Amino acid sequence: MGKPHPLELRQRVVAHVEAGNRHRSAAARFDVSVKFVNDMVRLKRQTGSLETKRQGNPGIGKLTPHSDRVACAG
Repeated sequence: MGKPHPLELRQRVVAHVEAGNRHRSAAARFDVSVKFVNDMVRLKRQTGSLETKRQGNPGIGKLTPHSDRVACAG
């Protein structure tokens, strides 16, 4: 999975749209996709923040229920 875009870029993109510019204009100006602009505007509207969401497994692996039988040989 790739790295998320920096928070500064996210803020600048949303600020450009909030200043009255179109999503396509923001995408062209900051060299990102229109979908990214749409997603950032939606995220800001829904959560009030542009922080990245946690990626990956929430800490429960497939072998966690069997941790008593599986031991590291370290």
